Amino acid sequence: MPKKISILGSTGSIGTQSLDVARKHGYFVEALTASSNVELLEKQIREFHPKKAALLDPERAAELKIRTADLDVSVLSGTEGICECAGNTDAETVINSIVGLAGLMPTLAVLNAGKDLALANKESLVAGGPLVKNAAKRTGARILPVDSEHSAIFQCLQGQPPNRALKKIILTASGGPFFGKKRAELEKVTLAQALAHPNWSMGAKITVDSATMFNKGLELIEAVRLFDVSPEQVDIVVHRESIVHSLIEYDDNSVIAQLGVPDMRVPIQYALTYPDRYESPVKELDLASAARLTFFEPDYETFECIGICRRAVACGGLMPAAVNSANEQANLLFRQGKIRFLQIPELINAAAACAENKTDFTPEDILALDALMREEVNRRA
Repeated sequence: MPKKISILGSTGSIGTQSLDVARKHGYFVEALTASSNVELLEKQIREFHPKKAALLDPERAAELKIRTADLDVSVLSGTEGICECAGNTDAETVINSIVGLAGLMPTLAVLNAGKDLALANKESLVAGGPLVKNAAKRTGARILPVDSEHSAIFQCLQGQPPNRALKKIILTASGGPFFGKKRAELEKVTLAQALAHPNWSMGAKITVDSATMFNKGLELIEAVRLFDVSPEQVDIVVHRESIVHSLIEYDDNSVIAQLGVPDMRVPIQYALTYPDRYESPVKELDLASAARLTFFEPDYETFECIGICRRAVACGGLMPAAVNSANEQANLLFRQGKIRFLQIPELINAAAACAENKTDFTPEDILALDALMREEVNRRA
């Protein structure tokens, strides 16, 4: 019997590639959700015939309901509708590729329903780490990483021998479009320049996060949460070719790496087929053609967002949520042309300084903090 899956954020980069994998393996798609792209979601519904679909935007959801009136699909709206698609279907595994903190409540809905979570929404784990991990533990649901770096680490750990301690995780970073630049050269960076990623095709928010390297800071926090390591056990190296997706080091100083062409369909498929591996739609890695693999120390002075995230996870509590929400708003303001590129880390630091750090918190605390951080960033912009 083909696997049953649901995809949250199906019209985005990860969502559309997840549907490529579903198409290749003949998976049943139980539910699809998006933010507002009614045209593409309608096309996906007509091809995959999910039982449920949801749009975050209620007006667009009403439009989708009219456009799919000839189909047997229940169209829902808002966060409640997306959470309904996340937790209340026959899907065995749910891919959460929603962008930003908006993915938190759907993540909890998946895990509370006892379904396996293929997680591409790093922000829900960053902001709600203990809540997310506790929900998975309570129901026995698995969290399977979809980010290429965390999938690489997960894959490397499959060979972990008994009683052999993990010494270190080494996250690779492409360095984004501004690798080698100093602060003075980033004073007048444009949005178009920030969106010109050298290796990956991603949404605008994530691509800007890659340019500031805040995305790598989020991945550092995610690695701490997923693999139960300390922040000190997570190193970062810049690897421009994006072929080595990440590495682990054991206590005997053996280093294991996962390599492949930069194509998200490999980690997506592995999250859906784990522990098995199947033929994928991705081309083979030709090392002779790659010829050269390079590695560099990150420039922590120019790209200070990595340090912001490292300090936040070391503080624990709500601090990772605070810097995540502050970044989401600062990133948005930059994309809207309202602030300069280098103001992003400045605004994150200033807003996060206003956050009350609770070690014991609820989803409502995270959402209240999110509103405060956005307000503080807007006030200072």
